[in-house]
Amino acid sequence: MTNRRSFLKQSAAASTGVFYIAKTSWAQKSPGDTINMAVIGFGGRGGSHISGYKGLKNEGVRIAALCDVDSNVMSKHVQALDKEKIKVTQYTDMRKVFDDKSIDAVSIATPNHWHALASIWAIQAGKDVYVEKPVSHCVWEGRQIVNAARKYSKIVQTGTQSRSSRKGIAEAVKYVQEGNLGKILLSRGLCYKRRGSIGKWNEPDKNGKLPPAGLSDSVDYNLWCGPAAMQQPLHRKKLHYDWHWTWDYGNGDLGNQGIHQMDIARWFLGEMELSPSVWSVGGRLGYEDDGETANTQIIYHGYEKAPLIFEVRGLAESKEGKNMDKLMQTSQGVKFQPNPGKDGKEGVTGAGVGVIVECEGGTVVVPNYSGAIIFDKDGKEVKKFEGSEDHFKNFINACRSRRVEDLHADILEGHLSSALCHTGNISYRLGSKEAPDAILEKIKGDKLGAESFERMKEHLAKNEVDLSKDKLTIGPVLKMDGKAERFIDHEAANAMLKDKYRSPFVVPEVV
Repeated sequence: MTNRRSFLKQSAAASTGVFYIAKTSWAQKSPGDTINMAVIGFGGRGGSHISGYKGLKNEGVRIAALCDVDSNVMSKHVQALDKEKIKVTQYTDMRKVFDDKSIDAVSIATPNHWHALASIWAIQAGKDVYVEKPVSHCVWEGRQIVNAARKYSKIVQTGTQSRSSRKGIAEAVKYVQEGNLGKILLSRGLCYKRRGSIGKWNEPDKNGKLPPAGLSDSVDYNLWCGPAAMQQPLHRKKLHYDWHWTWDYGNGDLGNQGIHQMDIARWFLGEMELSPSVWSVGGRLGYEDDGETANTQIIYHGYEKAPLIFEVRGLAESKEGKNMDKLMQTSQGVKFQPNPGKDGKEGVTGAGVGVIVECEGGTVVVPNYSGAIIFDKDGKEVKKFEGSEDHFKNFINACRSRRVEDLHADILEGHLSSALCHTGNISYRLGSKEAPDAILEKIKGDKLGAESFERMKEHLAKNEVDLSKDKLTIGPVLKMDGKAERFIDHEAANAMLKDKYRSPFVVPEVV
C-alpha cells in the first residue's frame, strides 16, 4: 500500500507539482461521530455555508477550520464565531487544509476558477466535498472532478440547492417525465436579473478620485488568482464579486445565477450528456464598463428530445424601469409581464429567474428554488408542488451513508449543467458582430430560438439600445460528440474546452 501511494504521488507530481493522499480522521470513525468541516472561501456565498453547517451542530457537524486568502474576510467571520464560542483553525492556503488530517470534509465557495482544482486536491487528500456552482470554469476540468470523485469513492455534492426541492421541483419533474403533460416541446431557463455597470477602473469617481493602485494588503493575490491569469494591474475596480464578469475568473450570469436554472431545465429533459449542438447570440449592452461577459444572451441547446433555450437579461424592463421582465406562459403563447404588484396577484404564473417547460398538454412554471406549478393548455392551474429540504444536510447524510445515490446533486449532475453553460459561452466567444436581420437569417431554422431572439430585440429597444450601432454577437452552431465531450470538426472550440493553468496551480491530467 505504501509503495502504491508513493508511486501515485510521484507520477502525479511529475505533471502537476502537487498531489495529496492522506487518511483523514473520518476514515477511522463510525458514522455516529462528529464530521469536522472546513469552509474554503466565504466572502460571498461561503457565508451561507458557515451558517448552514452551524445549523447542523446537533447532527454531529463541527466547523473546525476556515480558509480564505483575504485576512479581513477571515477576521470578520472568526470574530463572529468566537462570539458563539466556536473555535476554528485559520488557514490562508487551502493546501494546508488538505494536509490537516483532522478535517473530514470541505465546503468550497471560492471564485469559479478555483472550484475544480480545490475539489480535486481535496478528494485526493481523502476529503468529501461540497462545491459551489458552477463546479468548473471550463468543460474539461468538470469531468476531471467526476473522475476523481469516482476513483477515490468520495462524496461530492454540487451547490445547486434546487435539487433538494424533493416535494416541489423533483415531483414536478417526475410528473412530466411520466407523460402527464405529453411530449416536452421546450425547456426554457430564464435569468432575468438586474446587473448594473461595474464601472471602469481607470475612470475617476464622482469626487474626481481614481481607484487605488494595486490591491488591498489584506489579500494574498497570488493565491486568489491560483490557476488563472494574474492580472497586474487589476483590470476592474473591485477584486471581489465583479470577477464574475471577466473571462479569466468567471462565466457571466449564465454561470453565476443561470446555472441553477440551466440545471433545472436539463433535469426536466432527463438528458445526461451535453447537447449535440449549441449556438449563442448576445452582447454586453446598455453601458460600457470593465466587464467582458454578456449581460444579454440566448443559448440554444439542440437536444433531440426537445430544445433547451436559456435567456440572460441583465438590463431592466426598460431604460427608466426598475423592475425586471417576467416571461409568462398563456394559451396564446409567451408574453411579458412585470413583477407582481403589491397585491401579489399580478404575474404569479410567470418567471423572471426560473424555468418554463412547454409540453403538448400544458406548461410547468418553476418560479423559485422550491416549487413548481402545472397549467393546462388553457392556462388554468391544475397542480402545484412545493417543498424543499436542507441541501447541506443532504450532503452530510450522504457522507455518513457513503452512498453517492443519496446525494440530491451529485458532481456528475453539476458537471453536466455547468458544461452546458460553458459550451454556450464558447459559441458566443467565437462569434462575430452582425446586424439583427443577418442574425435572424442564420437562426431562422430554429423557430423557438428565433422567437426568443425577436423578444430579445424588443427588450433591448425598450432599453434604448440601437442594434445598428451596438451590434449583437452571433456565435457558430457547434456540433458535439456528447460521449467524448468534444466538438466535431472545430479546433478553435475544442481549444476552449480546457483552461491554461498557472503553475503550480494546475488541474492534473491524471487524477
